[in-house]
Amino acid sequence: MNFYDILKNFQIDGEFVSCEPYGSGLINRTYVAVYKTAKGQVRYILQKINSKLFTNVDGLMNNIKLVTEFNRGEIAKRGGDPLRESLTLVYTHDGKAYYKTSDDEYYRVYVFIEQAKGYDVVEKPEHFYESAVAFGKFAQLLDRFDSSQLFEVLPDFHNTVKRFENFKKSLQADKLNRAKDVKAEIDFALSQEKYVSTIVDLLNSKKMPWRVTHNDTKLNNVLIDTNTDKAVCVIDLDTMMPGSICYDFGDSIRFGCNPCLEDTPETEKVIFSMPLFEEYARGYLSVFGDTITKVEKAHLPMGAILMTYECGIRFLTDYLDGDVYFRLKREGQNVDRTRTQFKLVKDMHAGYDKMCNIIDKY
Repeated sequence: MNFYDILKNFQIDGEFVSCEPYGSGLINRTYVAVYKTAKGQVRYILQKINSKLFTNVDGLMNNIKLVTEFNRGEIAKRGGDPLRESLTLVYTHDGKAYYKTSDDEYYRVYVFIEQAKGYDVVEKPEHFYESAVAFGKFAQLLDRFDSSQLFEVLPDFHNTVKRFENFKKSLQADKLNRAKDVKAEIDFALSQEKYVSTIVDLLNSKKMPWRVTHNDTKLNNVLIDTNTDKAVCVIDLDTMMPGSICYDFGDSIRFGCNPCLEDTPETEKVIFSMPLFEEYARGYLSVFGDTITKVEKAHLPMGAILMTYECGIRFLTDYLDGDVYFRLKREGQNVDRTRTQFKLVKDMHAGYDKMCNIIDKY
């Protein structure tokens, strides 16, 4: 692959120096490109888009273009630094947000955000708090953005009702006769049916507003300033779609409030950390002001339960189907993943009133 031949299609000033693999992302291939300019070296992020997963690259990149340009305008109005506080696309010479090669490969370029890094695990509570501030600010910046403009990159991605229906179909088929080995997990999954339509119904009835949702609100999708430990920017915008902020809030809680690995076989060590929940809620709500509605605020704890439960039934469905979707490193990994999520759901139900009180507090 000749990176220079790809990069020369973008509006980049300076003399090409190098382009090397960068980061630990699993979906797209990411590289850092270095250019020499009169002011010194300048870096850019080059990404090869996974067009097998994101089959409509034009729709995907239009989403990113619309949101980043809107955010950059809002940040500038507030006296911020758009180049640092938002992803900035570098366009091709003919004004496109991506470049398509003759081999049907798709590439995009972002301005590199210096002196900032992402963290794969919560090394200290301050980082979790800062990630909450970043995702809260991201949602708040887009409060006036019409989410119906966005292309649905992954249809029904957080439609818990459809996820539950898919689970029941796989259970009924039980094509590999595996259901007998996970009876306790199946019984728990079925016991939660009364909750699955909560957010979907509120959105469809327009009692809860549709907003731009990030849909991958893990800690490592927030860049933290290496000097101040303050949140800088939300990254990885590929899964942005219309939805509920309860999804984004909930997925952060699912990921960040469990000190164990997602696939630990030692389920007894899995706990839902209420102090970390409070840390995140405090940060998230600190930037929203009056733009969060009462119904959204009231359902943030349920969002945490539903996102964790949804993830659990996806793992369980995949196990029943023969482990065809999620990558495995060992046999039984999907079962361990399921048990971890369901243990968190049980803990959240037990602490639900306390979660609601924490939300009210902030």
